[in-house]
Amino acid sequence: MMHNKKLVTSALFVTTALMLSYIESLFPFFFGVPGMKLGLANLAVVIALYFYGWREALTVNALRILLAGILFGNLFSVIFSFCGALVSFFSMVFVKRRGFSLYGVSMVGGVAHNMGQLLAAAFIVKTFRVGYYAPVLLAAGLVTGLLNGILGRELLRRLPKN
Repeated sequence: MMHNKKLVTSALFVTTALMLSYIESLFPFFFGVPGMKLGLANLAVVIALYFYGWREALTVNALRILLAGILFGNLFSVIFSFCGALVSFFSMVFVKRRGFSLYGVSMVGGVAHNMGQLLAAAFIVKTFRVGYYAPVLLAAGLVTGLLNGILGRELLRRLPKN
């Protein structure tokens, strides 16, 4: 059973992720690749991962995707988000356990998220030609992951420890 404080804090992480998803949907970030985003909602997941651990962060991640899909998405956005998020999440947990810094964890998460979505797209359209987007998505994942890592480090420094 989750302690009340942990439950409330986890709910705040989900709420923050939803707000960031919504804000991101208001300002399309388009550089020639459909669906490319800054990944700001993943910031709440990364912070939850460092603040509490992988179980709570996974819960935040799943609830964020499901609720964002219901509130301002569609079935395809939920499918692509889940595919990207699961690959990203387990990649982040893996490299965090290997001693990567928050910046490295976030960058791996950004790249893995994009690769997970690319694999989902290849499966849905039944062609690997979508792989032509891979170089752009790799670069975008590194850059957005680094930016989220920087923001995450600052937020973790400023959040109360207890």
